[in-house]
Amino acid sequence: MVELKDKIALVTGAARGIGRAIALELARSGASVAVVDIDEQAAAAVSGELASLGVRAKAYRCDVSDLAEVEKMAGECLQDFGRVDILVNNAGITRDTLLLRMKEEEWDLVLRVNLKSAFNCTKALSRNMLKQKSGRIVNISSVVGLMGNAGQANYAASKAGLIGFTKSLAREFASRGITVNAVAPGFIQTEMTASLSDEAKARLADQIPLGSLGMPEDVAAAVAFLASDKARYITGQVIHIDGGMVMS
Repeated sequence: MVELKDKIALVTGAARGIGRAIALELARSGASVAVVDIDEQAAAAVSGELASLGVRAKAYRCDVSDLAEVEKMAGECLQDFGRVDILVNNAGITRDTLLLRMKEEEWDLVLRVNLKSAFNCTKALSRNMLKQKSGRIVNISSVVGLMGNAGQANYAASKAGLIGFTKSLAREFASRGITVNAVAPGFIQTEMTASLSDEAKARLADQIPLGSLGMPEDVAAAVAFLASDKARYITGQVIHIDGGMVMS
């Protein structure tokens, strides 16, 4: 079992889906967790779930695409917990449409929430990690950032950007004992896929060598491993959690 006792984690977009699963997995592994989301009530509910597992947890309402809000949230979190050992940049949205129909606002919003938020949160919290000469940063990318997808130019660009961001920071931070990795989920069963018809889900499954959609817990397990000391010699990597969709 991954051991994260006495570690402090901050997870963005943690109110539901993959983010919630990551927060729960880190808590089960012993970490205290700062639950960050723009949905204050949902974040508070997840914080309550984590507290029931016997760890410290607190919810923070924050628009992670806004640097000023992130800096305020980071300051409060550091005051409440003393430090942050693990940062999981998970917050993300979609605004899917073909490029010729895509509005500038749809492009900008997806890039702000999915990519700029990782810059904001890492900038706000990495100084603390650099001082303590240790830390784990995990960015949640996507297979779409590796292979592209029609109708998702904004989403694919944001997720590909996270991979470049990950590799660059891995080089910047390695000498200070901080690892930076990315996880690239494939088709995962979340609220988004729950609305699809059985036929649509079957078509998705046909693209996956293992023959089925993944679960949020599959992604969470990989994140918990990368956040642990067992992954101390892994940095600058992109781990595919996709049932074999992308093999490279």
